[in-house]
Order: sequence, then structure tokens, then C-alpha cells
Amino acid sequence: MSTDFHSALEGALASLFEGKIALKRANLIPGGASKEAWSVDLETAAGPLALLVRRAGGGVIYSETLSLEHEHAVVKTAHENGVLAPKTYGYLPDVAGRPAFVMERVSGEGIGRKVVSRPDLAAARAALPSQMAHQLARIHAIDPAALPFLPGGGNAPAHERVIERLYREIDAAAEPHPAIEYGLRWMRDNPPSLFGETVIHGDYRIGNLLVGDLGLTAVLDWEFCHVGDPIEDLAWPLVRAWRFGQDKLHLGGIAPSDEYIHVYTRETGRKVDPKTLFFWELAGNVKWAIGCVTQARRHLSGKERSVELASLGRLAAEVEYEIVDLVERAPK
Repeated sequence: MSTDFHSALEGALASLFEGKIALKRANLIPGGASKEAWSVDLETAAGPLALLVRRAGGGVIYSETLSLEHEHAVVKTAHENGVLAPKTYGYLPDVAGRPAFVMERVSGEGIGRKVVSRPDLAAARAALPSQMAHQLARIHAIDPAALPFLPGGGNAPAHERVIERLYREIDAAAEPHPAIEYGLRWMRDNPPSLFGETVIHGDYRIGNLLVGDLGLTAVLDWEFCHVGDPIEDLAWPLVRAWRFGQDKLHLGGIAPSDEYIHVYTRETGRKVDPKTLFFWELAGNVKWAIGCVTQARRHLSGKERSVELASLGRLAAEVEYEIVDLVERAPK
């Protein structure tokens, strides 16, 4: 961490906490393709604080990504509505030239490949399906009026808006991706059942959930929160990319999806048919393939040279293969 950044962060935190503070430690947490996460230990007049500072990165994955200010408001509202979202401390408009916000640092494992494989998390994996369903039901119960800035909503059904947005984003890449177009065409020709619209997390999956010995400890990364079809959220953790090599376990590489779907249905009353769940699983793969292409272009354009971003370009091909395979196996 540079001295300039250290000074800027300490100054911003001093202003936020309105008193004399001492920044003991600030370490950048690896990972995160579009945002930085800093683990911060702070000494205040009231005692020590373990914080996480979420700071803007070099770009965004999708066009409807929330600003840091709005993401902070979402996390705060979710926490107040009983969701396992971290407690927030405030928004920082400028930390060394980029906005950020501050929240409590919750303990738990957040790296997906470790969540699905660590032997000591076996009991947590057994508990996660019902816990994930319960938290998702709470998220979908948040009143959209409490977050009026969220994208989404409108006269067209949510799935039609998603299809049109994804077409715009892949067209903006200005390069051929026939497998993605194939998936989008199938989606257009096979609309899902409708379940109304709710606040949805937008990236609810293993890798964005902190997991401790007893299971779920926090729901993170709310930058894609929007108003849409709740089944989009329900199906997102079923996408193969979020199984982290445990491909036979449909729910995020931790378990079959049956219990997860059953608990969600019981708590919300939404009886999800298999064709609709399949539609949104395919949509998730199409969305992630486009996200990979978009991120890789940040590297290839020279705007942000990064091995991580370059690797996402390679990953796009794997997701495109999954799209083709899913369409060939689509329920009749």
C-alpha cells in the first residue's frame, strides 16, 4: 500500500468517524474483477474496529452496475431488514480519487473453491442450502420503494428486459459470439412463467457468501442489485461457473438443488416450474459469458492490463460451451 493511499484512507476514515483514529493495517484482499476490498484494522476512541472498505475499481462488468453510494444504501437497507448483510458505517466519496464505503468485517470463508472443498466446512455445506433459501426469501421481501434508485421495473416483463439488455451488451463488444446469440435466441423463443417482480440481489452465489463453521455468515457484493424476477436470483447459484469444479452438485458445488428450491418455495409460496428454473439458469450462463467478454476487453483494450481480466476471456469460451450444451438438453 502506497503512503499516499494510506494517508488518503486514514483521512477519509477520520472524517467518517468524526474523531481521532489510527489506521493500524490496510490490506488489499485478492480477487474482485470490478471492485477492490480492503481489510482494515482501525483504532478509534471507542475501541478497535475490524472493517472492510469496498472501493471502486477500474471498470464495471455490466451496464446496470450500481454506484458505490447506491450499493452502500442497499447493504444498509438489507441489514435493517434482517438479511445477513454486514453493518455499514458510511459512504466515502473520495479515497485517493475513487469512491468507497465502509462496513463491518465479518468472519468466514469467501473463496468459492475453498468453500466447496475444505474438509472442515462439511457441516457448513450441509446447512447452506436451507440457509441460502431463507436469506434469499428475506431479500425478495424487501420493499422496492425503500430503494427507489434501483434499475429495473417498467412495462415489459423482466425476462424481456433482460434479453434486450444482454443483446445490447454483446453487440457493444463488437465481435462475434454465436453461442451467446444462440442462447439469447432460445430465451426469446421460450419465455418463462412470471412470478412478479421484487428486489433481487443480482449476484447471489457461492463466492459472494461468507461461510463459517455453522454455515452462512454474510451476504456480500450487492453491486448488481435491481428490481426483477425473483427466479433470476434463485437460479443464479445453479450456473456451472459457481460450482468451482464440483460440477455434479447443482447448487454451487455444495449440494443438489432440491432442498434449496423446496425451502424457498415453502417460505415464499412461489412454486417454481422446472422450465422456468431452466430458463433463468441458461440466462445466468449467457449473462456470465457476456460479463467475461466485457472484462477481457478491458485488458485487451489496454485500459486495465490484468492477468485476471485476460483469464476471463478464456473462461468465456467454457461458458459458451455450457450454453450450447444446456440448449441441447432443454426441457420440452
